[in-house]
Amino acid sequence: MSSAMLLGHYGVRSMVVEHHRGTAIHPRAAQISQRTMEIFRTVGVEQIVRRKSADQFVQDGAIMGVESLAGKEVAYYIANLNEGIRDLSPCERVFISQSLLEPLLKHRAEELEAELRFATEMTSFEQDATGVTAQIRHRDSGETASVRARYMIAADGAHSRIRERLRIRMLGRGVFSNSITIYFRANLGPLLRGRNLSVIYVINPVLRGFFRIEIPFDSGFLAVTAVGDPEHPNTDVSTGLTEQRCLNLLHAALGVDDIPITIEDVMYWQSAADTAERFRAGNIFLAGDSVHVMPPHGGFGGNTGVQDAQNLAWKLAWVLNGKASPDLLDTYEQERKPVCEFTVEQAYSRYVTRTAPYLASKGFQPVAHDMDVELGYCYDGKLHEHPHESKGRPDTRAPHMWLEDGCSTLDLLGQEYVILAGPDWMGEERFRVHRITHPEFPAAYGISPSGAVLVRPDGFVVWRGETSASPKG
Repeated sequence: MSSAMLLGHYGVRSMVVEHHRGTAIHPRAAQISQRTMEIFRTVGVEQIVRRKSADQFVQDGAIMGVESLAGKEVAYYIANLNEGIRDLSPCERVFISQSLLEPLLKHRAEELEAELRFATEMTSFEQDATGVTAQIRHRDSGETASVRARYMIAADGAHSRIRERLRIRMLGRGVFSNSITIYFRANLGPLLRGRNLSVIYVINPVLRGFFRIEIPFDSGFLAVTAVGDPEHPNTDVSTGLTEQRCLNLLHAALGVDDIPITIEDVMYWQSAADTAERFRAGNIFLAGDSVHVMPPHGGFGGNTGVQDAQNLAWKLAWVLNGKASPDLLDTYEQERKPVCEFTVEQAYSRYVTRTAPYLASKGFQPVAHDMDVELGYCYDGKLHEHPHESKGRPDTRAPHMWLEDGCSTLDLLGQEYVILAGPDWMGEERFRVHRITHPEFPAAYGISPSGAVLVRPDGFVVWRGETSASPKG
């Protein structure tokens, strides 16, 4: 949905073929990072996402660990979701479930002339030198059609049939838990005891997992990744699961057994940490879970997929509109694959350190600062740095700063290459130029008042220079 929305933003019409009959029905993938919100801001949906998020979750909550919701607090990983990071972006982190977010993206994609076909499956596809031909079938009517496009994006999930057909392997840690998510209703307000909690990890001798609880605190879900002895746990949670077993797990996580509980649904999934060996096969590109899978610890998965879509969408648009050579599309894998591998490992490290210390002996990356992962990913081989440090260096995200008119520097970006220039810059104006007189701008971008930076449509700096210099190429 993000790919269709972003392609429309750049003037490219697309068709989305979706097996399901509608948007998501389960509240998954709820944490939206500042970077993803910046992308949503670019296409005009940031504010409605913020409003909807406030209807569903109390914002600025904590991410913490407990023995049980009614019991002992173990650790606070993040005391306030936006504390200490508001100066990095015009946007804030929010919590909004996939089931509420997808309809907002759907509506915007349709406004931007994307064609969305739900209850439709792709039965086969073939590609040649000039494009991809797919056979599609409506699940209810049985009506079939042949669709021809110059390019195809495979965003068909962790068990991507397109990836399998292309014989692209997933490499990494593999599957380390057959996990479950229990969706339930219960009066949870008294157990929260006035605490503002966004994600609640549960670590006790019965289970390891996490809660998310929705306003008005009478519903939520419990994801369970392991049960039994913490040193030698059973990670096959799903086999032989019964409703009574689900109730027992909920009672153990809540820490009380006298609250009436209604189980509404149970979802089965696998915890894994893998990245595809290739992100492209000819005219077909992989994005989202089809090209990287990671545990939900850190909330990076869905955000990384949206960032894949942004990186790819503007490049496809430039090539399709004749503004760039098809060679530009080679940079999608070159840029995204190292970043995705790093992000997958960071999610795994949080999984190990928060809920699965028994895996520590197998090794894991040191846990990087959240902002290094969410805003500080780089496209120059460095992989990441804190966004306070990048200062407009090429291949990093252009820094945010508020300008005198109440706009962010990021609001000047988004559809074309633009130059952000100091007040004394005298370079050739072959691109749209924004001269910025704010006294703090040069330091924020690592230039003098006579310097400038060239920023590409996705907000990444491609050139930084001084005096009368102009970007080449």
